[in-house]
Amino acid sequence: MFLLLELRFILPARRHLVHLRTTDGEKTMSDTFIRWIKRFFRPPKEERINLNRRALFGSALAGLGGAMLFRVHPMASGRSYSHALVRPPGSVKEDEFLARCIKCGECMKVCPTNAIHPAFLEAGLEGMWTPVMDMKIGYCEFECTLCTQVCPTDAIKELSVEEKQKIKIGLAFFDKNRCIPYALSRSCIVCEEHCPTVPDKAIWFEEVEVVNHTGEKIPVKQPHVDPELCVGCGICQNVCPIKDLPGVYVSSAGESRNPDNIFLLGGDFGGYDIY
Repeated sequence: MFLLLELRFILPARRHLVHLRTTDGEKTMSDTFIRWIKRFFRPPKEERINLNRRALFGSALAGLGGAMLFRVHPMASGRSYSHALVRPPGSVKEDEFLARCIKCGECMKVCPTNAIHPAFLEAGLEGMWTPVMDMKIGYCEFECTLCTQVCPTDAIKELSVEEKQKIKIGLAFFDKNRCIPYALSRSCIVCEEHCPTVPDKAIWFEEVEVVNHTGEKIPVKQPHVDPELCVGCGICQNVCPIKDLPGVYVSSAGESRNPDNIFLLGGDFGGYDIY
């Protein structure tokens, strides 16, 4: 920065600098150099505000559009824009959550598995920097309630371990194009081994017979999710051996906090059980 100032202002001024002596022998700067200094420190000119009709209308329209866009969030009209909008356990309903959350980041700081991260556009513009779960980075520890204890505004309600273990923050789904037993006809039980729900695990296996590339019939254990038992903790997604795009992922569908995002399961027409 100093080099640019030297080249632009000081060096040209030095060429015009003439040293004068006062009666007491002291040197003084010439008027030319003083004019260069004044030019450098001159304040910007004031500009009048343009209040013509076109500019005023454009500003009002831009402000209105920005406000409307800012208010768009995933639960508008009862629909979610992103399956990745998985909130921490104990989170209140989305519209109330957005009104309460001050984006302080306390829940993110205490998460022991680093699963809670600031949202980008999963929750719309209004929800930017609010907490969401990223199961590729971490998972919701089954016996942990730290995030429910530190929220200063009750956007995340305080829960006991027993209460927390009954709350569904989402539901796991298997991608049959990525899951090893489905896509490669090889058994893999990593997700089931880590599933924490008790006494029964939310992931169970169906042993099927498949034909491999040589025409040989081989037994393969294909995993399934029990939606009644799955709480969406995300450990299955986190530990999946396929790291770039796991063969199982957690969606916000079925979350306890949102009655508009529930599953209708079981029975025939007219007799659904709601979970």
